[in-house]
Order: sequence, then C-alpha cells, then structure tokens
Amino acid sequence: MLFLAALWSSPSYDFPVAAAASQKEYPTESGIRAWVDPATPANAQQITTSRGERWQLVMSDEFNTVNRSFRPGDDHLWTSLEKPDGVNGALEVYSHNMTSTKCDDDGTCYFYIEAVDDVSEITVYNSYLNPPQYENVSFFYRAGMVQSWNKFCYQGGLMEVRAQLPGALSKNSGNPDLALGNSGRVTSGSYYPTWPGIWMMGNLGRAIFSASTSRMWPFSYNKCEPDIFDPTNQRISACDDDPGYGLNQNQGRGAPEIDILEGGGVAISSSLQIAPGMPSEFRLFPAEKKYDAENMYCVYQYNCETPGANLIDIPTAYYEKERGHKSWYQGLRYASNNFCGPSADEKQDIDTIKASLKAGITDNTCTVETCPASLDPNSNLELIDGVGSDYWGINSNGTCFPVMNSYMGSYLCDPDNTDEKCLEPRNATTPKSNSMEPFNYQMDAISANWPVHLGAYTDYFVYQVEWVTGENGYVRWVGAGQPLFEVTAEAFSVVPMNDKKNNPQKLMLEEPMSIIFNVALSRSWGAAPPNPGRECRGDGTDETVNKICDEFPMFLKIDYIRLYQDPKGNRGKDDYMQVGCDPASHPTREWIQGHLDEYEDFDNPWTEVVGKGFCETDNDCTIGKNGSRKLVTGKCVESRCVCSYPDSWGGPRCTIALAEESTGTGSITQRTYGPSMTISLSVAIVSLLSTFIAAWMSVQTLKKQADEAIRTAEAKKLEQLRPSFPTSMKLSLSEYETPQPKDNYSQNFL
Repeated sequence: MLFLAALWSSPSYDFPVAAAASQKEYPTESGIRAWVDPATPANAQQITTSRGERWQLVMSDEFNTVNRSFRPGDDHLWTSLEKPDGVNGALEVYSHNMTSTKCDDDGTCYFYIEAVDDVSEITVYNSYLNPPQYENVSFFYRAGMVQSWNKFCYQGGLMEVRAQLPGALSKNSGNPDLALGNSGRVTSGSYYPTWPGIWMMGNLGRAIFSASTSRMWPFSYNKCEPDIFDPTNQRISACDDDPGYGLNQNQGRGAPEIDILEGGGVAISSSLQIAPGMPSEFRLFPAEKKYDAENMYCVYQYNCETPGANLIDIPTAYYEKERGHKSWYQGLRYASNNFCGPSADEKQDIDTIKASLKAGITDNTCTVETCPASLDPNSNLELIDGVGSDYWGINSNGTCFPVMNSYMGSYLCDPDNTDEKCLEPRNATTPKSNSMEPFNYQMDAISANWPVHLGAYTDYFVYQVEWVTGENGYVRWVGAGQPLFEVTAEAFSVVPMNDKKNNPQKLMLEEPMSIIFNVALSRSWGAAPPNPGRECRGDGTDETVNKICDEFPMFLKIDYIRLYQDPKGNRGKDDYMQVGCDPASHPTREWIQGHLDEYEDFDNPWTEVVGKGFCETDNDCTIGKNGSRKLVTGKCVESRCVCSYPDSWGGPRCTIALAEESTGTGSITQRTYGPSMTISLSVAIVSLLSTFIAAWMSVQTLKKQADEAIRTAEAKKLEQLRPSFPTSMKLSLSEYETPQPKDNYSQNFL
C-alpha cells in the first residue's frame, strides 16, 4: 500500500509559482499554465525583453467571452467594486454594472469600463472631520474599477496591455483634434474629461479601501533607521522583531504602486510611487508669495518667478549655492513617443545639450537649447540600450517627448497631526479626534508625463511595463515596443546626500502586486470634466460643454492583458520573478485575514474563487498524471473550470492542493488533502478489495490518520492566524451596528 502514501508526491513544476505555505500548485494535465487564457495566440506565448531575454507567458486574459460578470465571487481573476471613490477629489461612484466584456461587429472583443454622467448623493464616513462623522456627498458620474487584488499578483515581469482610452470622439463632439489624424498631438484637453488608469499596487493594500492603505501605501523600505525615518510611520517596519500574522521578522513592508498609465487629456502619466520620500532639502523649492502670490500653482506651468521653483537643480548656480548637493532622483531615463508627428522646433542634438549642462543653466526654466527634452537636468544622456543613434533625454526626432512630472508626491498625515507640512494641519486649539493611528510622512511620485497622439483615443495602443526586482532591477515603460521612461534600482540606492545623511534609501519595488483597471473623474487633475463639482452641463447654456457632455457614456477598452516572466524563475536572492499573492519572501495572507475588515465592506465582501479559469478541454482543469494513475480534480463546463472538490483543490484550474500536510521519513513523503485523498483511497479499495481485505483495513487506518493530520494542520493554521500581540477594539456601538464603509472618503492615499 506504499503507493497510496506517495500517490500525490510533489512533481516538478517548470515555472516560478509562489504558493502559500499551506498550499501547493501542480501542473495541469494539458500543460496550460494556471493563469493563461487558452485563447492567447501561439505567437504571443513568448516575448523578447528590452535586455534581449526571452520570457514566457504566465498570465493572460483575452476578454473573448462576452457579458462577463466581475462581481465578488463571479470571476477567477477580476473583482469589480460597488463603492464611491474617495481619493484625489473624485467625482464618481464605482459600480459593478459599469464593467463587463463585449464583442463588436468586426469581431473585436474587449473588456470595458463605462463612464456616464449620473448624479447621486451618498452617505460616507469621513475620518478627517472633527469629530469624525458621516456626511452626505454628491457624486456626478458613475464608472468602474476592477481589481485582481488577493487573486492574482506577481513580482517582476513584462506586462503588456492593448487599450483604447476614453474621450469625446464623435463627429458631433466638436473635438478639433480629430482633424489631425492618429499621429496628431492631442492639444484640446477638455475633450478627454476622464482619468483612466491601468496600474498595480502591493497586495497588502487594496485600492480605495483607505484603512488598508494607511501607513502601508506606498512603502518600499526595508531598513530600521530611527534617526532617518520614524518607524512608527510604517505599519510593518523593519524595526519589528515580531510582527505576527505570518510576516517575516525585521522586514519592512508596504503597498507601493506602479502605474502603466493614468490620466488623460494631452498627456499620459507613467509613474511609480514609493515611501518614505525625500526630505524637503532634496525637493523643489516651494513657490513663495512674494514672487508668485497670484499663481501659487505656477510649478505646473513651469512659469514660477520664485528661484528654483520650476525644475529640479535649475538654475544650476542657485541650487549649488543654497544646497551644495544634488536634488531628487538621479539618472532617470526618458525617450520619445515617436507615434506623434515631428516638429522641427523641438529637435535637439546631444552635443548642444551636454555643453549647456556643463556650462550650467542660468535661467529659472528650460528651453529646447538648454535642457534635456525631459526638463530633467540629472537624467541619463547615454545611448538607449547602448546601440543605435538615439540618446536618452534627447528629442532628436522632434516628436512627443516625456517630461518630468511637476507632481512629485504628497505629505501624508493623520487628521490630528499638527505638522506644518500637512495639507490641513490640526489647529493646536482643536481637540484630537483619535480616529486613527498617528502618522506623518512624505511619499514620492517618480513620474513622466508623455504627450500623447490622437491614436491612443481613436484606436488601440500597446502599453508595456517591464519590471525586475533586486539591486540590479528596473522599471521600464514602453509604448508599442519603443521605450518611454525608465527608473533603475540605482536611483533608489544611490540618492543625493547632505551633511546630515538623512535621505532614506529605498528598495526597488518587490512586493507582490495586484492589477487594477479603473476610470475616474476628478476635480484635482489636469483632465477634468466640464463644471467639476457640479453636473456636467452646468446651467446648460454653453454649447461646447453640452457637446462634450453629450459624448457620455465614454469607454476604456482593453483588448487583452498578458504577463511574461523569465522561465528560470527566481534569479537571485532579491530577483524574485514569480507569481502569487502570498509568497514566502513577502507573505500577505495571514495579515489580510487578520485585518479583513480593512479590505472589505458590506457591498464588497472578499470572496475566494475556486476554479472558473477559461478552458477548452477537461484536461485544462485537472492535475497531471503521476505515472499511470490520475486524479480528476476538475472539469471544463461551458468553457470554464469547475473544481470537483472545492474544499481540497482550488485555483483557477483546480490544481492547487489546499490544506496540505507533509511528513517524511527518509525519502518517503506523505501528503494528505481531505477528499482528494479519500478518492485515491477509494480507488485503491475498489481495485484491491476482492483479494486484500487486510490491506483494506490498513487503508481505513491510514485514512483516519490522514483525517487527523488534516484536523491538526487546520488547527495549527487557525492558531497561526491569531495575532502575536494584543489588539484593541475601538469601535463604538453605533459604528459596530452600521454596515457602512469604515474607510475615509476624503483621504488621499492613492
């Protein structure tokens, strides 16, 4: 009977998968990977990276099935939200019915988020009021957000998304950009009033659930340096010897962010967001009232009169005199969007720009002749990838060129904080609300705004982000195969320093990240709808505005999303290159389970999904054979996997063994899985009962032992989920009884 004990011993898996410690993933019988859509074409199974490496497909969604529902529990990969947006001056409510999939008459199938003008008033809880209380807030639009949070995450890889951005694009809209053709530069920003986003965030935070992101977003910091950064501002700090919840001791954690794209209008922003940010002596000089009293937001037009308030390290001599050290992140890489038509007035050559930088820039701003096209004097000016004739930072073609974003981050505070850097510091005479743990810290947005061509709105365009973790890592943004922006790990680790040595060094982002699609509308950003803060048409007397508002609904469309990784998997101690939301290197599962109320609310429960991956045959939904024996863990039903034993076998293809318990003596390993082991026992009983009655009795004994092992394992897991330190209940009775979101509507965390 030895084969029963070893029947489902671990076969090798040929790709990096980071499963939870209590789970193990097995290959499918057909060979298709767990997260790959079988509709992905054969010629898209591999890709060559910017460094010339050949990576393989590990996740895809072609969105070829119409009318998909993304409500909690309905999809293996995505979850939609029913929730008002509470960040960045949002004007919209997210709803389940604003997102699905469809196919056009020409056969193009796609995921979509619909944005409509729709007025609603919602009662929300605002922790930043004093005292914190519910308030009625008006929203003027309805749109959608879809997340892979806690379902699919990855650490490193090449993400590719083919998308079409929303805008007022019909002949009746009056949009003057339409006359320019697809290569024309978008110039009429008011015709692109939405704020679409395709982005990733660390799984320890859930977008717009601000209780989960407080003191978590966007940390990428793994040092215990109390003299440089107060560790109480980071919820999971490297100073913590015993963080509990299955976390690794002395490992700083957080929920950093990578934006493939966000925004709209005349430019798209590609960025990463991290904390802790640089201190003020490494940032732009703020605009001063004695120079710019009438335009304190002059930095966004680069026309401040205040010295040093437009661009980092410009004027050169002024910064050197005032600081004596460099500022901001060094060696960032920018390159042209050559899908725009060229302009002779914007062409540059490398020799002229290098000579200007060497001599020093004397003006308080930049020109085409004096600065890199990025407006970043500290940017990289080497040959792109060391080949060809194009240089980082130089607009040799005169096409659209990314510029350093004037928005460099925010100073985040709890509502009781009195620090003058806070957006609204508490007056010393105002009593504390004690609504949340205290914090105040700077976060940084390392971002490039790249002018966009009309084709990004009228047609599909391929966006890529290539992300490698570790000390040799980088994040590179690419448009249809052409590099646009890159941040290397060295930019985080070799930062400018002053005599106080107080500029914290961060990690290249390495958290397991989930994926987010959304369309927002905001009064705070460059792309805003007409009459922000009111109904779209206002009083209805402006015909231009009326035509724009008549263009609603507007749609973000995504043809496909694909993720590629190095098949060698973990390539070094800090180069992870794996999929999974709960890897041993960066656990998240027990923390989330221990704080689940911060990640869900009444309308958005966390629902774990078993099966439902897309399939073509039953073999796409079951584990492979072990020798001549086969255990069927799932079947393909109406093109989606249905797991036969959902308490024991999960994942999108029913290939993750749940509640695994391992014991071993010498080279023999026994694993038990509940019902799946029962099946294997039953098969053996049927085949051996007629001649091995005694063996049958032994099997029953083994089954009892296996069941006991499972109960013991589950008891251990439940014990581990308990926090290793006492917690306190701070909810009042009324809060406990009210099924309303406890997160803060107005808090600007994302």
